[in-house]
Amino acid sequence: MTPHIEDYALIGDLQTAALVGRNGSVDWLCLPRFDSGACFAALLGDEDNGHWRIAPKGTNSSDTCTRRGYAGDSLVLETFWETRTGTVKVTDFMPQRDKAPDLMRIVEGISGSVDMSSVLRLRFDFGSVVPWMRRSHGHRVAVAGPDSVWLRSDPPVKTWGQQFSTCSSFTVAEGEQVAFVLTWHASHAPRPKLIDPYKALRHTLSDWAKWSEQCTYQGKYRQAVLRSLITLKALTYGPTGGIVAAPTTSLPEEIGGVRNWDYRYCWLRDSTLTLGALLSAGYLDEAAAWRDWLLRAVAGDPADLQIMYGLAGERRLPETELPWLRGFEQSRPVRTGNEAVRQRQLDVYGEVIDSLRLARDAGLEDKSHAWKLQLSLLGFLESTWREPDEGLWEIRGERRHFVHSKVMAWVAADRTVRSLEETPGLPGDADRWRAMRDAVHAEVCEKGYDPVRNTFTQSYGSRALDAATLLIVRTGFLPPDDPRVIGTVDAVRDELGSDGLVRRYSTDGGSVDGLPGGEGAFLVCSFWLADALLRTGRAAEAEELFERLLALRNDMGLLAEEYDTVAGRQLGNFPQAFSHIGLVNTAVALAAQDPAG
Repeated sequence: MTPHIEDYALIGDLQTAALVGRNGSVDWLCLPRFDSGACFAALLGDEDNGHWRIAPKGTNSSDTCTRRGYAGDSLVLETFWETRTGTVKVTDFMPQRDKAPDLMRIVEGISGSVDMSSVLRLRFDFGSVVPWMRRSHGHRVAVAGPDSVWLRSDPPVKTWGQQFSTCSSFTVAEGEQVAFVLTWHASHAPRPKLIDPYKALRHTLSDWAKWSEQCTYQGKYRQAVLRSLITLKALTYGPTGGIVAAPTTSLPEEIGGVRNWDYRYCWLRDSTLTLGALLSAGYLDEAAAWRDWLLRAVAGDPADLQIMYGLAGERRLPETELPWLRGFEQSRPVRTGNEAVRQRQLDVYGEVIDSLRLARDAGLEDKSHAWKLQLSLLGFLESTWREPDEGLWEIRGERRHFVHSKVMAWVAADRTVRSLEETPGLPGDADRWRAMRDAVHAEVCEKGYDPVRNTFTQSYGSRALDAATLLIVRTGFLPPDDPRVIGTVDAVRDELGSDGLVRRYSTDGGSVDGLPGGEGAFLVCSFWLADALLRTGRAAEAEELFERLLALRNDMGLLAEEYDTVAGRQLGNFPQAFSHIGLVNTAVALAAQDPAG
């Protein structure tokens, strides 16, 4: 049986991440960075595309563990297998690295005695390259082109090669432990220093415990919020502070469909909501690092602003298809890179400016060039906001006048005006930006609103709706008691609802995105609906929806991008930062409404 997306758990070292299935197999790992080639790509193909399974001997790939969970508030995975001869625990983790990335797997006997098996298939470059294997100083060494991986294990374990795999068989009794360490390094470099896996485990647990203790959210949803924050931390590229949208590529938005995209990059669209989530939970250092990444990434000519960047702010992310991978449940094509990087999405100017305002209000240390950059971005937007764009959802159809893009242009002008009004001595022409703000507002209310149905629409002149209009009340574009806001919330829920959740927009015939097929309910949009219900005075409905969304998480507390309400399963890249950001922000909003919650 093919695992479902929600069958996976996440581990990582703040520079890359791996997905581990219920069957004990690591099926996805890119080394040395999130955006590198995968050495385990079974997630998007089969076992011959690379995986590493440790499980009781005699089990097959469809057999799953008895139970699993994270050790406390950490990213250390504990998987338990109960067999007729005993119980064994496999602990999987990636310690925060010094130089080289390490994947560590410790097998521990809990009771009785259990025969174990390990099968390691390394396939570099997304499962396409079989490395040359050799022995060196008690290690198994795999080399192909620029990549080299060293595997070592505790002395009692013997390994052998079989069908282009490295295999081992061993027995653990109660109280015994056997550790495996897989280390990547550049093939031209010397072997990295050896790390004690047992000491690394203690340090890793301690590091996560100290980090988790900083969470200031104390509401009744604390465990869900903290797990989402740990997930966001795991999706952070430590050297730069950039946060990837997800650690995976091409997990489908529709099983068997073509909506399969590479999310291993950093999107500007997430910036304000990410900052809000981090700041609301007391993670000022992470918020500052994300703000600084943002400033570096967007520096330059405002006309060249992109919607996404690489982990260090790279701008070229060419999209390529990998035909040798069959895709998750035959969902082709598998893609790396993302062609949407070349799109024009005018809303990102508002999101960047709103982020800078939020960081300033939160008391983050101001950067001397940030204000000049903000005015430069706004100056460019002043001359372009009336133009059509591809919008928030990165449509691959024709450009349109998307209402959300215009609302975010209003946000850009509004936040600048408010900063000038509230900060004496700050240079800038408040009247100029006030006039722009008023012009955008008037046009949106005239051209983006359907008075017959009492709702804002997806784009000017369209009858289609868009879940992004739920953010109108959050941005302050209109007050929550405005009939147009309430009408929009109700219309989106009625027309885009899917068993209580919300789709981004309609993908029925003549879809705006120019792509065939459909997709699931978009989880962050469902969190936005909960927020909008709360802001418009329907707290009970908001909390009911929020708890419905919490119930969609897998057993590890993780959410993908979307949810198939018919099949009852998660869809899209996993875990998805946007979904977890939505969870945190909604929980914080509910707690503000009811401090006891």
